[in-house]
Amino acid sequence: MSGSQVTLARMREFGIRPDRDLGQHFLVDDNVLEVAGRLLPLDPGDVVLEVGPGLGVLTAWLARRVALVHAVEVDRRLEPALTATIAEAANVHVVWADAVRLDPAELDPPPGVLVANLPYKIATPVVLRALPAIERFCVMVQREIADRFFAQPGTKAYGAVSVLVQLACERLGRRPVSRRVFAPEPNVDSALLAFRRRPEAVFGDEWEWTSRVVHAGFAHRRKTLANALQLAGLPAPPADLAGLRAEQLTPERLADLARDLR
Repeated sequence: MSGSQVTLARMREFGIRPDRDLGQHFLVDDNVLEVAGRLLPLDPGDVVLEVGPGLGVLTAWLARRVALVHAVEVDRRLEPALTATIAEAANVHVVWADAVRLDPAELDPPPGVLVANLPYKIATPVVLRALPAIERFCVMVQREIADRFFAQPGTKAYGAVSVLVQLACERLGRRPVSRRVFAPEPNVDSALLAFRRRPEAVFGDEWEWTSRVVHAGFAHRRKTLANALQLAGLPAPPADLAGLRAEQLTPERLADLARDLR
């Protein structure tokens, strides 16, 4: 049975109505899964984290290709439908939890890949939280969020999340996704985005400090770095940067600034 048939059949069989508050839009086009597989090829030994498995179409597709899938879902209403879809997959570990609060490193075994159709409301916090733990990503997100992740300095989309994602990862590829591949159709178009962690990325205390400085710098976009950092209770930047705004600096320069301030 195709993904479209599975999705629509499960919705009818279990009387499921997508929860708009949770941003639920279920996949109904198998072609999107194959595009994701080309953007980020999977290995048979991979342990994958999927956030928001929903009715299980992507989950079942992943289970046929990798060693283990940790499927994290917050909506218990979907349990009967999800269980039916993955009934033949012995390598799926369903975790009933809020992915925004979940630390991927605490899963056993820990996942090295994140593949997910991420709802708009949680896409950014889920990716930021996963950066220290996950090595490879392929996420379906609203087009605006995809723009933001790899936006360039000086653009409207460039912000704290752009800096942190680019410090940690390099982009592998991107493909547009029509709203017509979902049920119900969202009011926006989406994009598949693949990226992987940089070998030189540093996490731990240094990452936490860098994140704090970057978020402070962008908290008041119209203010200079000197004023923005002062409002956050952080040290003053060097004189040559004091009059600039965070959006004028590259991710690398902002990382250098964080090291200088520390």
